[in-house]
Amino acid sequence: MKADSTQADWIARANTVLPVGGFGNFDPSIVIREGKGARVIDEDGNAYVDYLIGSGPMLLGHGHPEVLEAVAEQIGKGFTFFANNARGIELAEELVASVACAEQVRYVSTGGEADMYAIRLARAHTGRDKIVKFEGGYHGMSGEALMSLAPTRLENFPLAVPDSAGIPESVRDQMLIAPFNDADFARSLISEYADEIAAVIVEPLQRLIPPAPGFLEALREETARRGIVLIFDEVVTGYRLAYGGAQEKYGVVPDLCTLGKTIGGGFPLAAIAGTAEIMAHFDKAKAGAGGFTYQVGTLSGNPVAAVAGLKTLEILRRPGSYERLYENGRAVMSALERHLTAAGIAHQIVGDPVLFDVVFTGKAVVDYRGVLAGDAEMAKRFNRALRDKGILKPDGKFYISLALTEDDLAQTEAAIAYAAETLGET
Repeated sequence: MKADSTQADWIARANTVLPVGGFGNFDPSIVIREGKGARVIDEDGNAYVDYLIGSGPMLLGHGHPEVLEAVAEQIGKGFTFFANNARGIELAEELVASVACAEQVRYVSTGGEADMYAIRLARAHTGRDKIVKFEGGYHGMSGEALMSLAPTRLENFPLAVPDSAGIPESVRDQMLIAPFNDADFARSLISEYADEIAAVIVEPLQRLIPPAPGFLEALREETARRGIVLIFDEVVTGYRLAYGGAQEKYGVVPDLCTLGKTIGGGFPLAAIAGTAEIMAHFDKAKAGAGGFTYQVGTLSGNPVAAVAGLKTLEILRRPGSYERLYENGRAVMSALERHLTAAGIAHQIVGDPVLFDVVFTGKAVVDYRGVLAGDAEMAKRFNRALRDKGILKPDGKFYISLALTEDDLAQTEAAIAYAAETLGET
């Protein structure tokens, strides 16, 4: 590695060895060298206020000194064991203590794995095959999850639209797609296919879109009535919307939930959590050969990730942490509202103060099709203008962190003002 390699050098090398020149995640035209607090620096030394935060895990910001200290101590004791370890057990205890649906926990390495196993558990528990998911909902990269995640061809519900090549038609046949926030449609769909549905899986806050009053309650009522497993995908919302996640914020408790991102403190760690009755399918002695759900993972419960998660959660429990997180988010939301309104730009700020974005439309956004109807080209120009002024964010959201300072927020507001003025001139 050359010490003087520029970002252009790294991009050229990436284009040789990586499809599309990237990891398949974020924009490959930027190569991050380091992160500290609420900022990241690219390979050319350009600094950005970071609203990507690793796609969510770095809720405390980058390189939090207490997390670094805990990780360094554990690294000296061992990286991974493929066996029970005390830190992983301690973290499981904290997850069970703080998440309403969690009586037991099983670790995996990624949120997508957790969602896949939650679906499999539901099928094992009910003996049924069909899964209800909501158009635009993200649940990882399994065949089931890649149905109607981001369809550009809008079909009549409940027909599923595959988002990827390589998925068997038989997977599509087992998926039922519903519009988010339409309780009446969900009730009707569940009623029609009740004897075939194993689970309803939902992001309680779908990407950015909050649940309408009564929507999650309707899902809970209908699934409980018909012996269907309700799965909350809390990979994003867990420990972000509140310490107890969306279950605490919205007061609705599912049968299973999936957790990730924050619980690993920036390291690969995720989990399925739920009732002991359903989680018993991971135990062959209890479930029997016919009900046993097989699951192993080389890095599941990794002790380095576990200590990073434990320390992250400890910091989040401290008085004022969530108040400060929400204050940071409201400051950015307020700046967006003021400057876009002053520029006369039709927009909706959609989401929760800890996770939100702008949709450039004059109409209320209550589901995926509402987001799709927004002006996507204007959103791209807006995001490009923000990056020109040192703000890094994903295409679809602002992730808020505790590390944001007054200077970070001031730079963010100045960038928003510039971006709004730029859009207003076109």
